[in-house]
Amino acid sequence: MLISSAYAQTAPAAAAGGGDLMSSLGGMLPLVLMFVVLYFIMIRPQMKKQKEHRAMIEALAKGDEVATAGGVLGKVTRINESTLHVEIAEGVEVQVQRSAVSQVLPKGTIK
Repeated sequence: MLISSAYAQTAPAAAAGGGDLMSSLGGMLPLVLMFVVLYFIMIRPQMKKQKEHRAMIEALAKGDEVATAGGVLGKVTRINESTLHVEIAEGVEVQVQRSAVSQVLPKGTIK
């Protein structure tokens, strides 16, 4: 008896057919809109920032004054493929990865 009543309850919904497709699309619309808003608010600006950081790292040259992610300030003395040699004090030179550079400072910032 239970099986026949279960089929009887779903029979009108199955007969409607096309209305079911429209209601499922209408239910997905808020999710799609939330993803679009998330893309323009969070993902796209972050990708733009990464692109700018990559360009800044590629443009580094000898003599540039930089700040690292760890807060160390110094002047670039040598550049290798993946690392930089940064002079943080007179006669004191450290080797850091290129990706550790967070910003290039204006000339004359470090005395």
